[in-house]
This record gives sequence, structure tokens and C-alpha cells, in this order.
Amino acid sequence: MSEATPARQARAVARACRTATLATLMASSGNGSGHPHASLVLVAFDLDASPLLLISQLADHTRNILADDRVSLLCDGTAGLAEPLTGPRASLQGRAEKTEDPRHRARFLARHPGAAMYAGFGDFGFWRIHVEHAHLVAGFGRIHWCDDYPYAGDCAALAAAEADILQHMNADHADAVQLYAAKLLGRTGSGWRLCGIDPEGCDLIRGDGEETGDGPELARLPFGRPVTDAESARAELVRLVKQARGA
Repeated sequence: MSEATPARQARAVARACRTATLATLMASSGNGSGHPHASLVLVAFDLDASPLLLISQLADHTRNILADDRVSLLCDGTAGLAEPLTGPRASLQGRAEKTEDPRHRARFLARHPGAAMYAGFGDFGFWRIHVEHAHLVAGFGRIHWCDDYPYAGDCAALAAAEADILQHMNADHADAVQLYAAKLLGRTGSGWRLCGIDPEGCDLIRGDGEETGDGPELARLPFGRPVTDAESARAELVRLVKQARGA
């Protein structure tokens, strides 16, 4: 791909996250009115890297959003580092909007299969954050503000083909997905499968977390070039298989 701009780096940090910290402003009717309120949420991402949430109307953060849709989402990429402040993180600022798009639901539940057991409850709903500004800290002294965080390319054709691509890869090319995990990402264990694809990469998932209680294991595989539709996705996935076999 082209040079890693701050916006692209911020998207990469965000897309790799399974959870994030959601900041909202406490509604006037609640305790701590007007103060920032931070909470832990599961997060998925649309093809343009817009965050997707599944939250309950009973939660303070949802009541806050209904009163003031301005939010900030901290995506932390520092896990496992001895010195976390040397690692990357991205704060995404924007406005949250409820979504009924079945594609958003599918993308979220593919990444968080355990959420399916409560996604249908009447008080739960899916939300999409329209990011207006991103603040990237890529390490000490590497700090950037960017207003071009969302992926700007046309995602429509790839979005329409995503379900078929995932089904085909997981059903007919499970060995290739396993190669991606083992040879390109250094992940152990078997049973890896694709759970999402976007212009800049694909997401792999393993297990459902029942064995460890920590949730499924996720891994992010970046593409070497942007993909825009089923054909370009196929070409890039084939290229990555060849790279994995030669590793």
C-alpha cells in the first residue's frame, strides 16, 4: 500500500481492537451531570473503519448519547508492551447514530459471536460512530491529529460481496486461513477463520472464548494493496497464500 499516513495508522490501530473505552457526557438528569463518563465496550468496525457498538438503553452511556450524541472512543494498541506509553493508541471523536443496517449487525456479531445471545433483547441496539477527528499517538513524540480518518474509497462492491467471500474462504479454503494465522501472523492453535474483510485487510477469529472465558482470539491481517471488490479481494488473498507458503 501507499505510505502509512497518520489516518491510515489510526485505522490500523482501531481495526485491531476488540474492546475500546467509550467516553460520553453525563446527561443533565444523571449523577455527575456534564462530566465525562468513560466505559468499556465491545467494538467492531465498518468497512470504512467507522466504529460499531452494541449497547443497552439501560446503560448510562446510551442515555448520555441520546441526550448528546458527541462521543470519543479510545482504541488501545499497547497490550503486551512492557512500556505501554511507547505503543500506539487512537482516540476517535465523532457522533453516534443508531443503525438498523443488517450488515452492521452481521459485522459486529461475526467479531463478537457471544453477543448474539443478547443482541435481540429489546433494550439493546446497534450504533455507528461517524468519526470527525482522530488523535493518534504512535509512540513517544509521534502524535498526530487527523480529520481524514474514515477510509475514503468506495466500499459498496466489497460490502456486497463480503458475506460470500467469508463463506467461500472458511468453507473451501480453511487451510489458507490457517496459513495466514500461523505463517503471516505468528498465531498458534487451529480453527482460525475469517470474520471480516475491508479494503485494507481482513480479520481472523479463533474459538468463542468459552475455554478461557476471555472471549474469542482475534487477529488482524493487513493487505499489501487496497481491495475494492470480490475479484481484487480474491487476488490479494491468493497473493497472501503464496507469501505464507514461502514463509
